[in-house]
Amino acid sequence: MKAHTPKAVAAVAALFLASCSSMNMGDMSAKTEATGSAGGANSQNANKALPHCNAPLGTMAILEDTSAPWYGVLTGQYGLGPTTPVLKLIVQQSNCFVVVSRGRVMNSMMRERQLEQSGELRNNSNFGKGQMVSADYSLSPTITFSNNNAGGLGGVVGGLFGSIGSAIGGNLSSKEASTVLTLVDNRSGVQLAAAEGSAKSWDLGAVGSMFGGGLGGVGGGYSNTAQGKVIVAAFVDSYIGIVHAVRNYKEQEVKGGLGTGGNLGVQGGTTPASR
Repeated sequence: MKAHTPKAVAAVAALFLASCSSMNMGDMSAKTEATGSAGGANSQNANKALPHCNAPLGTMAILEDTSAPWYGVLTGQYGLGPTTPVLKLIVQQSNCFVVVSRGRVMNSMMRERQLEQSGELRNNSNFGKGQMVSADYSLSPTITFSNNNAGGLGGVVGGLFGSIGSAIGGNLSSKEASTVLTLVDNRSGVQLAAAEGSAKSWDLGAVGSMFGGGLGGVGGGYSNTAQGKVIVAAFVDSYIGIVHAVRNYKEQEVKGGLGTGGNLGVQGGTTPASR
């Protein structure tokens, strides 16, 4: 029998590997609850649960506290990036606010202005003063609770279906997250709205493998859902709450005016309520 040459073996191996790999752009199992795109007031393939406003209520900057403990867990334990990109997407898709960039993007914006002031840019670059749009409001995200494995259902399922049920239920685990978004008026510093959101998914991967992957369709992609997807879903839920709150917004009123001392007097104080 004629021996196979190394080149022939390599060619066959490459052909085999090529036949086993695929690239599925737009694959639904790789998406989060923040789907599609946005351009100006228009959006494509946005989450159907996301509310939409006929006209924006103002401009918004999205700022996250990178020194907060939850941010360290997000980037360290889960290896995820900032939350701002996905929040910018869902806010623009809703058309309830016009998003203005701050944070790290601001550094790039200011660098272009420095280049113009140094004389390095072309004369018609038009980076002069007075063009930047102010942010009427700030939206701040917080992850209040995130659990990568909230426990299995082995005891419950096992009690119903015996030993087989225990084997299945023991491999059912959930991922869940709870988030809060706060909306602040940048001119007064007054908090206008706040909304909690949550999401939970069941990991059916082990169950699917027991039945040859036959439950993949039922799982809806949960078999390979990362913790990040649950966090995104919780933020979408939070933002839906923010939109509902501002649609029914009624300003708070304090007798005598905001910031003038309030109506709870203190003995010896100088505010109207104290006197």
